[in-house]
Amino acid sequence: MCKLYAYGFWFSDKGPLLTDSTLPACPQCGLDNTYPDGELLICPDCAHEWSAHAPASDEDSGPRIIKDAHGTPLADGDSVLLVKDLKVKGSSTVIKKSTKIKGIRLVYDNGDHDVDCKTEQGPFILKSEFLKKA
Repeated sequence: MCKLYAYGFWFSDKGPLLTDSTLPACPQCGLDNTYPDGELLICPDCAHEWSAHAPASDEDSGPRIIKDAHGTPLADGDSVLLVKDLKVKGSSTVIKKSTKIKGIRLVYDNGDHDVDCKTEQGPFILKSEFLKKA
């Protein structure tokens, strides 16, 4: 496939592909210096590549669903059980397997640690992959 850029248009063997005005800005760095390469769009500034046909962002589809270790969706106020012993970082404390935790709170902006809870050892933010809905 031959690509040629002229007068603000990208051309291929089959005709015009995209115009500069229809090329989206890079979702990673936000600069509008993108160009098409086959089915992909490429940002030369940060080297990010993405599909031209992919949705713009997963965040637009609403809040993500947080699931436990077995794939069951969790909700605020649920009771959960630990599926393995968890060592507390920076301490000699261990939260034992099958410890029941009541009244969890889901956290969406803390990376992969997405469950805020209180145990007998104190308050913690845990990964949902180590929990099972009770």
